[in-house]
Amino acid sequence: MALPAQLKPIQHHLRTAQEHEKRDPVVSYYCRLYAMQTGMKLDSKTPECRKFLVKLMDQLESMKKELSDNDSITQEVVGNAHIENYALKMFLYADNEDRSGRFHKNMIKSFYTASLLLDVLSVFGELSEENIQHRKYARWKATYIHNCLKNGETPQAGPIAMDEDEEFGAEGASGPAPGIGFTPSPGPGPSGPPTTNYNNIHIPPGAHAPANTPAELPPPTAEGVKPVPLPRTVPTVDPTLLNAQQQGGVQLSAEDFTKAQKYCKYAGSALQYEDVGTAVQNLQKALKLLTTGKE
Repeated sequence: MALPAQLKPIQHHLRTAQEHEKRDPVVSYYCRLYAMQTGMKLDSKTPECRKFLVKLMDQLESMKKELSDNDSITQEVVGNAHIENYALKMFLYADNEDRSGRFHKNMIKSFYTASLLLDVLSVFGELSEENIQHRKYARWKATYIHNCLKNGETPQAGPIAMDEDEEFGAEGASGPAPGIGFTPSPGPGPSGPPTTNYNNIHIPPGAHAPANTPAELPPPTAEGVKPVPLPRTVPTVDPTLLNAQQQGGVQLSAEDFTKAQKYCKYAGSALQYEDVGTAVQNLQKALKLLTTGKE
């Protein structure tokens, strides 16, 4: 069924859902959920939009039943971690390619898809300031590099100040969509590195990317060297937690259990990325919360 013109802002989220149908159904599900929720706000009155959104709701219900044994669907906190980690993995891949001066369509698409998935995180609640900045930077970088390559220019590698006038769409709704299969919005692109300082965003390598679900991302070019994460200091383990027992009289709320589960999920994700420091920190937080009722 064709997407009504009024719902055009969600077209790339729906395309991302389609691309991940087999690769990662959880990503596919939440992209469609975001598209449905956003579509309802855009236009749920006109017959063609209503018909499209009802069909999308049916698709979501069907997916929910098929994935009923998947924790990322049944537990929001796990789903949130799954989407966030997946988005940041795509971001890290594109960021590493960018810093290494390897500019190509796959990295442009990875930047742009990461920004779309950061939009999707809003189905779980308000985005963190950090993710808002990552989304803004990723969408802008995709547009900037795409326009440079299109104009036969060499982009400036790595973090640079963003051009405040660059059109990349507010809140992920209507920005240009550079990359494979995307149609960039008309208009001249920047002819060189932007000069306007846009909040002076600087993203240190590795710092924004906990580990996550494998994303089947395109590998770097053959001559490229696989980026090595910066060494991190492993925090000292609190000796009182080594033989932790729950203190008498501690009453844990449902929110406490959810928080502890979140810490354990993030620790597991960090280990997939061999980030021992983050894993230890999160496990200590979970242990302290479960044994004392305090963070």
